[in-house]
Amino acid sequence: MTRDRYVEFLRAWAIVLVVLGHWLITALVREPDGRIDAPELLATVPWTQWLTLGFQIMPLFFLAGGHAAGGSWARARAAGATPAGWLGRRALRLLLPVAVYSGAVLLAVGICTAAGVDADTLALVGWAMGMQFWFLPVYLLLSALTPVLYAAHLRWGARVPPVLGAVALVADALVVAVHTPWVGPLNYVLVWGVAYQLGFCWRDGLLTGRRRVPLAMAAGGALAFAALVALGPFPVSLILVTGQSPSNTDPPSAAMLAWLVAQVGVSLLAAPPLRRLLDRERVWRAVRPVGAASMTLYLWHMLPVLVAAAAFYLTGLAPEPALGSAAWWALRVPWLLALGAVLAGVVRALRPLERGLGVLYERTVPHAGLRGAWPLWPGLAMAVAALARFAVRGFAPDGRFPVLPAVGLALGTVLVTLARWTAAERLERPEAARAPDRV
Repeated sequence: MTRDRYVEFLRAWAIVLVVLGHWLITALVREPDGRIDAPELLATVPWTQWLTLGFQIMPLFFLAGGHAAGGSWARARAAGATPAGWLGRRALRLLLPVAVYSGAVLLAVGICTAAGVDADTLALVGWAMGMQFWFLPVYLLLSALTPVLYAAHLRWGARVPPVLGAVALVADALVVAVHTPWVGPLNYVLVWGVAYQLGFCWRDGLLTGRRRVPLAMAAGGALAFAALVALGPFPVSLILVTGQSPSNTDPPSAAMLAWLVAQVGVSLLAAPPLRRLLDRERVWRAVRPVGAASMTLYLWHMLPVLVAAAAFYLTGLAPEPALGSAAWWALRVPWLLALGAVLAGVVRALRPLERGLGVLYERTVPHAGLRGAWPLWPGLAMAVAALARFAVRGFAPDGRFPVLPAVGLALGTVLVTLARWTAAERLERPEAARAPDRV
């Protein structure tokens, strides 16, 4: 099957902006005692919060994910796949590289803990290496819900995203106005689920038949966001800022939902000219490798920051102008170039590992016709809980080794891989499900 180049471009573009955004706002300072601190740019230089309007690109990742998942599930179901078989394949493709990355980071944390590394420094590094993990449990949950969400799409079509959005608005009102924070986590699935569900609608042509639909989404979402920020209680920042309440991301707010709708509308309006551009093989050859390496880039992109910190800040070689000054911004250019060069080396060095994971995936991937796979569901639950814990607390909370999340992720990944060998698996794997399925 030929992949939609524009969907792949959105995935690649989202990854590139996530990486650049994290690098851009990362500020390092060498303290007089030799320790490295990381002051929060968005809090120290408040005007930079406006930059998050361009760098908060995750709505497009969930939109592209929904588009791809909708097509994948429709084809698999037509070929005789079960929800458990389909989910097991997608979950394993995501969990294998995540488990390897987490294992490497946790090994380093364990060594540093045994060596007596300063607890505050270790906690900071552990948080930096896990800050991007919030996306993973949300995506796994939406993947698990895909058969139900897609069934709702087939029955009610474009009416489903507004219903999800309305429930999300109610949940956000309860959090902001009634102060019921336990409701907030629902919006991780509801708000990002709107983008995911819009991906189904986009794939089936429900959003692109008339140009006024994406135009109304772009204009209406932008106006709603402006009103919520100017007249409501919400900040402009679309990235979490310490001490800022309410936040637009923790949990996703009504303002984030509005910006999501606007961003989806703009991406749909931009689709025709960008599709023509992507039809040029020279352009596509530049985009395709980024999409192919998207998970590697997403997981490992903060490692170059640690390398740069050790090479330039611990040694005192890096100039340190005042945070947010003209000189500091000028130094962002060599900073980004240096991190890009290191990341390119990391990606190249990880290629043999990626090939090995590909072989392991093919040997452990569940059959698409999987039934009664009892290890899959507890394994997925353990993995989601562990990844959520890493996202909130990092890999070294309070400078300590996170025993329970580490065991949970390891055991959860093992249980998902064991689904292939459950005794209840008797159906032959459909030919249409043999091709690798991407997250």
